[in-house]
Amino acid sequence: MRYKPTVLHFVLLVIPIVLSGCFSANPEDVKAFLRSDEADVTADTYILQPPDVITVLSSKVPEMQRSGSLSSVGLTQQIRPDGKISLESVGDVMVAGKTPRQVADIISKKLSELYKFSSAYPVDVRVANRSKYYYILGQVENPGAQIYTGRETTLSAISKAVPNVRAWEEATQVIRPSLAPDGKPKIFELNFKKMIEHGDMSGLVLLREGDVIYVPPTILGSIGLTIEEIVGPLFRSATAAETISPGTLGEP
Repeated sequence: MRYKPTVLHFVLLVIPIVLSGCFSANPEDVKAFLRSDEADVTADTYILQPPDVITVLSSKVPEMQRSGSLSSVGLTQQIRPDGKISLESVGDVMVAGKTPRQVADIISKKLSELYKFSSAYPVDVRVANRSKYYYILGQVENPGAQIYTGRETTLSAISKAVPNVRAWEEATQVIRPSLAPDGKPKIFELNFKKMIEHGDMSGLVLLREGDVIYVPPTILGSIGLTIEEIVGPLFRSATAAETISPGTLGEP
């Protein structure tokens, strides 16, 4: 009978701690984020950086009709740490810091000069994003760093991560770290449950590289996690001790 009061006292102790640990979201901070209809989110706005992988295609250029690294069509290369790729015919090309469209224009001009095309020949540049990430943490099935393409929204990111049964979807935090050393991050709270069940898109914004989404546990979920963290090691130790008995040690 001594066990029940102990657990009850523990739960009563944890609840205020959980409640006091609620977040410092500011509703006004949502203004720092762009709505999905307020920005150009095409692939051509993506800024290339190492170690992104790009595939360069041009139907009239011999070296771009055979395999590069792993591609069966076009020339595929990973951007080197110095920000360049190498084309057999035109040499090194600086691509870091440029958009795919800008890189295509540069290569097209070089190829037109080399092969004496009457005009710039169309070149297509395709990107496999590997240099930029956003982060989703907390009560989701697929947490961690996620590849950022420039087209992710709060809705697509959280849906992809899949909130679990302990998720407090109504209190999801979206955090944009400050680039200034002494700056404050922008944090706003969105109700993901209302978003998917009632179509409330007030929290639907475009993410930016480095953004963090945190899906917290519910109060009961947080209590459960805390109890599990404290009691779990004790339970495992007790279980291990029970498996060691005089009968298992052998007798001379």
